[in-house]
Amino acid sequence: RMIYPARRGQNYQLMLPVCYKFPHAFLDEPLYGYVKYQNGMSAGDVTETDKLRRIAEHETILLQTAKQIKMPEAEYQKCLDEIEKRYALQRFYTAIDFRNKKGFICDMDGVIYHGNHILPGAAEFIHWLQDTHKEYLFLTNNSGMTPRELHQKLWRMGLDVPEEHFYTSALATAAFLADQAPGCSVYALGEAGLLNALYDRGITMNDVNPDYVVIGEARAYSLDTLTKATNLVLAGAKLIGANSDTCGPTDEGIAPACRALIAPVEIATGKQAYFCGKPNPLMMRTGLRMLGCHSGEAVMIGDRMDTDVISGMESGMSTVLVLSGVSTRATLDEFAYRPSVVLDGVGDIPRLAQQG
Repeated sequence: RMIYPARRGQNYQLMLPVCYKFPHAFLDEPLYGYVKYQNGMSAGDVTETDKLRRIAEHETILLQTAKQIKMPEAEYQKCLDEIEKRYALQRFYTAIDFRNKKGFICDMDGVIYHGNHILPGAAEFIHWLQDTHKEYLFLTNNSGMTPRELHQKLWRMGLDVPEEHFYTSALATAAFLADQAPGCSVYALGEAGLLNALYDRGITMNDVNPDYVVIGEARAYSLDTLTKATNLVLAGAKLIGANSDTCGPTDEGIAPACRALIAPVEIATGKQAYFCGKPNPLMMRTGLRMLGCHSGEAVMIGDRMDTDVISGMESGMSTVLVLSGVSTRATLDEFAYRPSVVLDGVGDIPRLAQQG
């Protein structure tokens, strides 16, 4: 039904594979409408993975038709290469039976919300976790908020998640320091989440001769605090980062995160920071212990390949990359490893579980 308009207008561009030309707009394109119709799918049943898998078998045929109606050879070859590449990538993906998984560890920024706005499907995902009595934990690298503040943030969005279901990089940092040097002192740059976590572990603040300089996300970050931190490290304090995220999604776009803020101190001092958040195995083991399940029974869900996916993979968990945050499908090409599944967002998980 979509081939005839292209033939009448002799416009080969109408025949280009939608996955190649419009990777994030499948449902809005006539060509995908044709493929969806042929496969008997409704829009509500289609996930990102379904789209790629089911459309691929039609693309070569449609591409050959496009070539017959004056598609340039160079563009034809480029599309063909893209199709072959996608076929190869699909072999790396492993299906997850979400119904039989006991525990779910999930990132928050870019997965559940952007800034102060909940993402589509997040509410359905959380309700599914609760209704099916899954063990779940929100494991976030954001060090700025306490578990209570995270609980209240989701409450304002209409979601009820108890405080015990949150674990932050600030808590992981405080636990690491309390284990390494009980009763130590620190010079800390961060928000309430980090400062409270340190105090709760008996760690004191010291801007004269601290044992550690600890840096998290900080609105009060300035040249003065940066200079202070640099000189304390040069004087012998060890450098600790709450997490290694370079950036994170906000309502305005992208904001620098902990790794970006700590980089000037590393460069100025020649010292490398130790990062306590994801993908540090210490944080992942704590998360699994809190869930009370083995890594083979758990799923790690996040929007970053370099923290979420790798931390889950190296811990032996199934991994889900969602495209609702900082990553795109093109991001996969930058890494030698793959997630188990790539989805539009966490809202796809209840639908896949229901479909079996």
